[in-house]
Amino acid sequence: MRIVSLLPSTTEILFGIGAGADVVGVTFECDFPAEARGRRIVSTSAMPEGLAPREIDEFVSAAMARGDDLYHLHADALTDLDADLVVTQDLCAVCAVDVSVVDDALAYLGCTADVVTIDPHTLDEVLDSVLRLGERTGHVDAAMALVGGLRARLDAVASAVAGRPRPRVLVLEWTDPPFAPGHWVPEMVERAGGASVLGVTGQKSYRIDWDQARAAEPDIVVCAPCGYGLETATELAAPVLRHFPDTPVWAVDANASFARPGPRLVDGVEALASILHPAAAGAAAVAGARQVRPAVA
Repeated sequence: MRIVSLLPSTTEILFGIGAGADVVGVTFECDFPAEARGRRIVSTSAMPEGLAPREIDEFVSAAMARGDDLYHLHADALTDLDADLVVTQDLCAVCAVDVSVVDDALAYLGCTADVVTIDPHTLDEVLDSVLRLGERTGHVDAAMALVGGLRARLDAVASAVAGRPRPRVLVLEWTDPPFAPGHWVPEMVERAGGASVLGVTGQKSYRIDWDQARAAEPDIVVCAPCGYGLETATELAAPVLRHFPDTPVWAVDANASFARPGPRLVDGVEALASILHPAAAGAAAVAGARQVRPAVA
């Protein structure tokens, strides 16, 4: 089987279930595992490089209003790779190539590849997508083993934080302007032993203002800007520090463990549990997080 993966998360899943050798095409964002970087890149971003966070938001908002695609799908690459299976999404046009673009391109090229659309909105749906890809690629046992291990880790977190007070947590998926979290992120907070003060599990993230953020009265603010790693998330926490001068602030590796609906979301749950309940969950899982401002005495 020859597979083209148009999502970083599904690339991670495919390699995680032992189908990595069949992956022949990926996106410019597919960077985990490192081996994925050796595959042909079939999609790139239409966004100019070097934009500041507010400029990125303005560019995306304007493009969406016009109906423009935020990603370039290279049709010649699809033709050359002669894929049997293309994995794409219908979850977020801002995050990756949309399934409608893929369908149009394959029809234009006369390609007969099967298209699998992965569209998870919750943690359980993310785990179900692992099983689905296992079925479609002939790696059912490996997919079941991966999901079993991930569920065991989630159960361990649940046991560690059970019965403990739940801090009020505000996760920001963007900071200039601020965005409340969506999809699986509020659920991650809940599973980690916190109470997500804004955002609804299974729903899209949405723009808020700083008055709304402060009115939520969080005990902890977590800066998790979509698409960015820990270092940049730390830098992008600057507005949070200004608007929450007396609140503990953390930055996390959103790119790896919060934004992408793949196995490493469980890393994010473990990191949150260690942030919220260090005595119970321990500090070992905070490798993808950094305390930007500790609690004010």
